[in-house]
Amino acid sequence: MSLYLNDHYVGDISDKILSLRDQLINEKANLDSNQVHANIEKHLKSWRKNLVEIYAYSISRDMDATFSILREWGNEAVDTLVNLNLPLDIALDEVRDYRNLIGLIIKGEAVKYDLSFDQFYEILSRFDAVVDRAVHWLSMSYTRKFLTRINAAEAVALELSIPVIKVDETVGVLPLIGDIDTKRAQELMDKAMTKSSELSLEYIVIDLSGVPIIDTMVADRIFKVINALSLLGIKALLTGIRPEIAQTMINLGVNVNTSDIPVYSSLQKALKSLRVESL
Repeated sequence: MSLYLNDHYVGDISDKILSLRDQLINEKANLDSNQVHANIEKHLKSWRKNLVEIYAYSISRDMDATFSILREWGNEAVDTLVNLNLPLDIALDEVRDYRNLIGLIIKGEAVKYDLSFDQFYEILSRFDAVVDRAVHWLSMSYTRKFLTRINAAEAVALELSIPVIKVDETVGVLPLIGDIDTKRAQELMDKAMTKSSELSLEYIVIDLSGVPIIDTMVADRIFKVINALSLLGIKALLTGIRPEIAQTMINLGVNVNTSDIPVYSSLQKALKSLRVESL
């Protein structure tokens, strides 16, 4: 016998779950009493209320409508998790625990109505489909939200890690700190050219004292930046090449022609040289 939405016991089972909603919420709160901080209980209570209603109606309503409501619940749950810096496990626990609690109610109602195996199986299949979709949407949405946040944070960090600082009308300083990978090397070229042009610089001092390693890729990118800047009429100077970095560059065969690219041991000496030159 196939289950239809107008079968009387279908609506009765939904109503039974809804009538026990507050009890189910309290049972789940008791399960979490030693695990969830009191500050987030108010958020979880709202999730639980909506989730119990969605699970209840999944038995008696059209599945497409149920999935649509479930998606809204999932997005709201994930937004709250991300905003509060909470792990995905909290939401997934809600989904799993209510699957068990409501599953027991469905089982009891199936016995009460003396449902056949096929009838019970069809009700349970609809219910499980909603639970599975809840887990899927929560996981996918949470991952997307956090990736978006991580990418935004990386972009900000990258922007801040390559600052062009104007020290007087024509001179700017580009202090590089940390490792330089391919992505950051490209950002270096873009930022150096864009900001130097915007600031109307004539000279830019590229300080390498904070760069722990210079390999052929990094050296090649730096010199490409210097050549590109020269096309804009901006002269680059290098400072802060430590002895061990200089030795590494020589071993790698990196040739720095100091007649074309002025090199200074420190930022202070480079700036002093530019001041003397401007006199």
